Amino acid sequence: MSKGPGLFSDIGKKAKDLLTKDYNSDQKVTISTYSSAGVALTSTAVKKGVASTADVAAQYKHKNAVINVKVDTESNISTTLTFTDIIQSTKTIASFKLLDYNSGKLEVQYFHDHATLTTALGLKQNPVIDVSATIGTPSIAFGAEAGYDTANGSFPKYTAGISVTRPDSCASIILADKGDSIRASYLHYLDQPKKSAAVAEITRKFSTNENTFTVGGLFAIDHLTQVKARLNSHGRLGALLQHEIMPKSVMTLSGEVDAKALDRNPRFGLAIALKP
Repeated sequence: MSKGPGLFSDIGKKAKDLLTKDYNSDQKVTISTYSSAGVALTSTAVKKGVASTADVAAQYKHKNAVINVKVDTESNISTTLTFTDIIQSTKTIASFKLLDYNSGKLEVQYFHDHATLTTALGLKQNPVIDVSATIGTPSIAFGAEAGYDTANGSFPKYTAGISVTRPDSCASIILADKGDSIRASYLHYLDQPKKSAAVAEITRKFSTNENTFTVGGLFAIDHLTQVKARLNSHGRLGALLQHEIMPKSVMTLSGEVDAKALDRNPRFGLAIALKP
């Protein structure tokens, strides 16, 4: 693949991941194993309140192909096939659920040194076609995406964004919701290994004149433990602690509280991911 500007979905992703990734209020356990034949098996169990779900996923890699199959407790069987460089500088992703003939989706990504292009469409009679494009360099990129519904000839979404990336920071501005909202974010790394960082994000929704300001941070206590925290202007505070209990096996303890709510009942989550 090229060293170009990246996909449109990468714009603002680092800041978004720091503010949202791994925060949860559920109990989750993930166990991964690897066979000598190159098959990776991952079992996941999640408890949300009184409801519990589980799934088993298998992944097999062979040359430029990756096959993923997942089966859950509701008897859904999901399959994703990924092929790299069938045509040079492209990635092709096909996904579907068995016995659900309207669930199929085909996506093709094209990478160039100064541009990327993605096209995705549902494999059904009147699909929604999603197209996104990005131009620029790894340092600065401009992009846009749009969705076209062939059933009624409408555009259910269109979005545009810009990102600027430096070795120690990245910033982005995204105009989303068909122009009804704008989100600006800035992330700054506090050390050379990029284990600690601070992030700020502001979102404005024009139709309601509502502004939301969020700040967050990541701090590495040592090479095995890190903490994250976030706080937004609505008084919602979240924090998590991650500890590598053994190589590639991570325990995550997270919690969230609404400081403006009268009851202020906190919500806590626990996630454990075990890998050999």
